[in-house]
Amino acid sequence: MGKRKFKAESKRLLELMINSIYSQREVFLRELISNASDAIDKIYYKALTDDTITFNQSDYYIKIKADKDSRTLKIIDTGIGMTEDELEKNLGTIAKSGSFNFKSENEIKDGHDIIGQFGVGFYAAFMVADEVTVISKALGSEQAFKWVSKGTDGYTIEPAEKESVGTEITLKIKNNTEDDNYDEYLEEYRLKEIIKKYSDFIRFPIKMDVTKSKKEDDSDEYVDYVEEETINSMVPIWKKNKSELTDEDYEIFYQEKRYGFDKPIKSIHLNVDGTIRYNAILFVPENRPFDYYSQDYEKGLELYSNGVLIMEKCADLVPDHFSFVKGLVDSEDLSLNISREMLQQDRQLTLIAKNIEKKIKTQLLSLQRDDREKYEKFFEAFGRQLKFGVYNEFGMHKDTLKDLLLFYSSKEKKLVTLAEYVSRMPEDQKYIYYATGDSIERIDKLPQTELVADKGYEILYFTEEIDEFAIRMLMNYDDKEFKSVSSHDLGIESEDEKKASEEETNENKELFAYMKEKLAGKVKEVRVSKRLRTHPVCLTADGEISIEMEKVINAMPDQHVTAEKVLEINPNHDVFLTLKDAYENDKEKLELYTNILFNQALLIEGLPVEDPVELTNNMCKIMVASS
Repeated sequence: MGKRKFKAESKRLLELMINSIYSQREVFLRELISNASDAIDKIYYKALTDDTITFNQSDYYIKIKADKDSRTLKIIDTGIGMTEDELEKNLGTIAKSGSFNFKSENEIKDGHDIIGQFGVGFYAAFMVADEVTVISKALGSEQAFKWVSKGTDGYTIEPAEKESVGTEITLKIKNNTEDDNYDEYLEEYRLKEIIKKYSDFIRFPIKMDVTKSKKEDDSDEYVDYVEEETINSMVPIWKKNKSELTDEDYEIFYQEKRYGFDKPIKSIHLNVDGTIRYNAILFVPENRPFDYYSQDYEKGLELYSNGVLIMEKCADLVPDHFSFVKGLVDSEDLSLNISREMLQQDRQLTLIAKNIEKKIKTQLLSLQRDDREKYEKFFEAFGRQLKFGVYNEFGMHKDTLKDLLLFYSSKEKKLVTLAEYVSRMPEDQKYIYYATGDSIERIDKLPQTELVADKGYEILYFTEEIDEFAIRMLMNYDDKEFKSVSSHDLGIESEDEKKASEEETNENKELFAYMKEKLAGKVKEVRVSKRLRTHPVCLTADGEISIEMEKVINAMPDQHVTAEKVLEINPNHDVFLTLKDAYENDKEKLELYTNILFNQALLIEGLPVEDPVELTNNMCKIMVASS
């Protein structure tokens, strides 16, 4: 038979198909296996309407054979086969899809889908092969035919000998080059790896002859032997009924997929049959990956189309605030592009992603309610990400995440939810109070907490950098505003207390003005404190930037902000009497006291002292003066 030309626009089109469409060469095997699976599916569908065809599952399989000596790789199937005309139409015309036509003609609706759509997957073989030979015998035909091509130059079709119905594809694997290793596609371990990665859930057996070793009788020597082995799992766990599966089944699957070395703290199994059909298995890990809070961490779920892996990390399926979730989604309704590696319709993905987000939240709330110890372990690992999600994107997701947050409670001495805090609020309490600091121990000792604690109000402790930023974005919970214990107006004082404080400040305004002057712009104001009970001094902040936020932002590269600091003095402390006396009798001593009190307040806040040497010298002066 003479050589025939490809019925395509030009030689360049095939070159583009071979070199540009697929991001990784290894997918050639996925494409050929998917085509083989299609061919077997076609017999299954014909058997549904043709009583002369008996479909016995055990008779249908895909076989992979590698021969290093001849540098050939064979993909054999027991599917429907192709006639001479079908070889001409399906393999002679680039982007002519027999599977697409078969689906259209047979109106497949029984829940099993044929994978192939575009008819270009076959040509991926030329990424790794110099020559491709296809021998096929169609169902109901006596004659087999052979299609041979070396690529863009064209192809030949001629009669051939083949006993059984089906197709045998032989790839003549390219020789290695300086940059490319083609030998890997003849290696048993590599072929198994590719099959497991992309085609593990093809619903027909993918068989290979595998080399194994065993001890000879009465000898310590091992001998190699060859045994046929089914490489793929075939029935994916997500297609099984939840009632058939145990926690152990999910844990084994989690380990097999290498989602982590830990156990999942929560497994989520979804079977959705709606606008878009899909199945999903999702896992909330127990432990945080070592690189989770680094730029190296890559979020995303595995995406399958009818059991065939399309993307290893589909980032669009899971939002950033739930980026810790591992797992996969399988849908037969996805509109894929020509290489089956990307999606064409974002709307489909958006629908799945929205539903997944809702389900993750529901399951986390369920865990929080039913197994608090486990939830707290999860929150220890990933709570920071939830808080960042509240703050991120201008608070777009704050309503989704607010009920998942936990903070340490001054009263309960453990982590509590915002709902739990609000449920315990006395009727006269207007605000949700919080205090910030490096640790629970440091916050416990903060002077600013005294008044709120004396009133019997619960205080939430914020010990992570993101906490206050997230809460500022949240603004309120259940119509209760958040208020820092360092706020100017705590909303606690009675009118009489406010009046007494104002009178005290007015009576001593000259003293406070003098102290402010000596602090040379380091504070916005010096005033009487309404919050201190036993401590002599503290710093608070006016304005949007708190002292803790100043510390966090200034720790970032090329960032500098300054909180408007206020030095508050306890009018009921003996130090205040000393200050008043010094103002009247010894201004030099008052300046010394002012600097020491300001530095003391800085240290309480965990802020650096500008001049430690000056501070120690000033302390020595006081010690000498009092001796």
